[in-house]
Amino acid sequence: MEKAELTALLTPEGLRLLDALPRVESSDDIARVVTRLRRDGHSPDLVSAVVGQARLRTRAHAKFGDLAERMLFTRAGLEQATRLPIAARHAARFRDAGLARVADLGCGIGGDALGLAALGMRVLAVDADEVTAGIAAYNLAPFGDDVEVRHSTAEASDLSEVDAVWLDPARRTAGHGETTRTRPEDWSPSLEWVFDLARRMPAGVKLGPGLDRDLIPEDVEAQWVSADGSTVELVLWSGALAREGVRRAALVIRGGGADAEARAYELTAGADAADEPARELGEYLHEPDGAVIRARLIGDVARTLQAGMLDEHIAYLTSDAPLTSPFVSTFHVREVLPADPKALSKALRERDIGRLEIKKRGVDIDPATFRTKLKLRGSGAATLFVTRIGTRRTAILADRV
Repeated sequence: MEKAELTALLTPEGLRLLDALPRVESSDDIARVVTRLRRDGHSPDLVSAVVGQARLRTRAHAKFGDLAERMLFTRAGLEQATRLPIAARHAARFRDAGLARVADLGCGIGGDALGLAALGMRVLAVDADEVTAGIAAYNLAPFGDDVEVRHSTAEASDLSEVDAVWLDPARRTAGHGETTRTRPEDWSPSLEWVFDLARRMPAGVKLGPGLDRDLIPEDVEAQWVSADGSTVELVLWSGALAREGVRRAALVIRGGGADAEARAYELTAGADAADEPARELGEYLHEPDGAVIRARLIGDVARTLQAGMLDEHIAYLTSDAPLTSPFVSTFHVREVLPADPKALSKALRERDIGRLEIKKRGVDIDPATFRTKLKLRGSGAATLFVTRIGTRRTAILADRV
């Protein structure tokens, strides 16, 4: 969204038009709405802004639920925004630490600031992009004087009247639409500046889950977060926001959606967990959640499952005990099949398997391409693991538990 579109949108006429539109979900919906609005004499900037916002509101339901219907977005801002249930959990940590005034530096469209304000904190929300700051101001307006939004940089912000900070450094190129990832040395504010601030006051720092672990300071709590099987972020907590004795944490959130209460499970430790030794394939195969893998807590999970590593270099666990946990997806092993596509295709046809979930680790295959080689036919369903055990490529047929 450009400034002219935002200016056109933030008028009584623009907001009435937006609120009156039905949900826009397809390209046909967009074409019909654009044609009608242009026929009614609305300006190109207003039509573009209103239709674009209607489409973004539809997409935003996955992160913000029904609240999306009263919010404004940019495409990039929505993609980078924290899901509302996760933002609420982050905000609760500030509240529970007794931190009443929080600066959200790099607030984007205001997702995390919404969580903080909703729990009664006073929030200073700052963003370096003028359009994004304007959208955040709109989204946070219902909180009145409890939230102040500024168009500024994190580095130029006066933090003398806040108790703690939430930082979300810009890790992509500037813009409101298509953006690309940048290197840590190019982030804004820089990681060096962020970590220096986190040493001086309580801070939560939202980063990508794939951050080089060598960059993580030794004196912070590192919490990897996954939502419904997707590892979505790494948060570094410092000062009063870091839990005593915790340096590694995996927070796993399942189900619920933005409008319903999700189930949350967490594994914590004072350091990386030692792995369990590798063992022969057993009756069950366990796939650790991505947050557990990133936090390097696989060994702790393995011990609760009476499991071992399938291979010391591959993040699969195996056991004979009929146990599972929220930190893994568990599969009952049927059999080991030939890994060669031609022989495997024949074996799957003999077993009447036509629907196949393909998972791979430690092997250089593309599951989509591999699937076409199997020429699946049949009425049955299963999961196929293509992996490496030692130097041998292995195909394991299994069923979800």
